[in-house]
Amino acid sequence: MKLRRVVALVVVSMVVIAFSQVLWAQERNWPESYDQYLANVKKTVTVINMSEFRKVFDKKGDAVILDVREPDEYKTGHLPGAIGIPRGVVEVRIWKAVAGYPDKTDLNKKIYVYCATGGRAVLTTKSLKDIGFTNVTAVDMRIADWIKAGYPLER
Repeated sequence: MKLRRVVALVVVSMVVIAFSQVLWAQERNWPESYDQYLANVKKTVTVINMSEFRKVFDKKGDAVILDVREPDEYKTGHLPGAIGIPRGVVEVRIWKAVAGYPDKTDLNKKIYVYCATGGRAVLTTKSLKDIGFTNVTAVDMRIADWIKAGYPLER
């Protein structure tokens, strides 16, 4: 009986998370100029889609998966093994969390960046490139689509 309740709670939680993220992704609180800006930034960085990323995720080796959503978003569910650093502080926190600073700073560390809908991932990838990282890729996907596909999620 307890197992059924736990399973039901997990299923309901996943549906609520997926639904809330879809609603958030559909809500536009910005002008078209932002979309144009994002499209221009996207042209300057390496970007892969969800199916390409899934292949990488399965064989990531020592690559870093970086979740740049806010802490409350990260807590609702993130990709297994992902490091959570919000976009607003990533340029400061990336050094110790990923690059090995100050001992052996590795600016060539393979990093895949994702967020809820792809926008923050693209902008973060550009920022990391601007501060010297050379092997950073933005994942252009919706986390709700990852969940819908039944791909792994960790809480």
